[in-house]
Amino acid sequence: MPGPSDQDPDRPSQSLDADRLDRLVGAVARERDRTAFAALFRHFAPKILHYCLRLGADRSTAEELVQDVMLTVWLKAGSFDPAQATVGTWVFTIARNRRIDRLRKEMRPAPDPADPAMTPQSHATPEESAQLVQSSRHLQEAIGSLAANQSEVLRRSYFLEQTHEEIAEDTEMPLGTVKTRLRLALGHLKRSLGDKA
Repeated sequence: MPGPSDQDPDRPSQSLDADRLDRLVGAVARERDRTAFAALFRHFAPKILHYCLRLGADRSTAEELVQDVMLTVWLKAGSFDPAQATVGTWVFTIARNRRIDRLRKEMRPAPDPADPAMTPQSHATPEESAQLVQSSRHLQEAIGSLAANQSEVLRRSYFLEQTHEEIAEDTEMPLGTVKTRLRLALGHLKRSLGDKA
């Protein structure tokens, strides 16, 4: 059972309260506010990193999951509903789902979401926080540099949660083209972030 000092994604953080987090997500959703996103990244990325490490991910995998989760937050901010959950619950639901997806791909059994080990704890060091802020900037630049056709497929896959088949049907593109563009978009993001690491 987590102790009182453990981070609970349902409780407001010491650094950003629930109302402030709601406003930041709203600013990202409405205005694609990069400053608001950077604040969300600073707040959540260290927690997600430690959450993934605590669940047994190696450092490289945990860092990839941080990028994946925060990219999803950027793309899906408009789907956040404060009447349904807190920002922390929403973000850690995304993190949990991405981690489960990764485990399934690796042919490992999915973790039990009720397991106390699923609760994130621990804080990033100042060095880790500085690195994560820099990573946020790189992620923003990488998203902005995508080709329009790749950006559209990425948006539909992450923001609208469409399957490859649904994207192909809606856009009247061949299924292979959809998969190729999504692969290229994710590859571009990974290379862009890798080049600046």
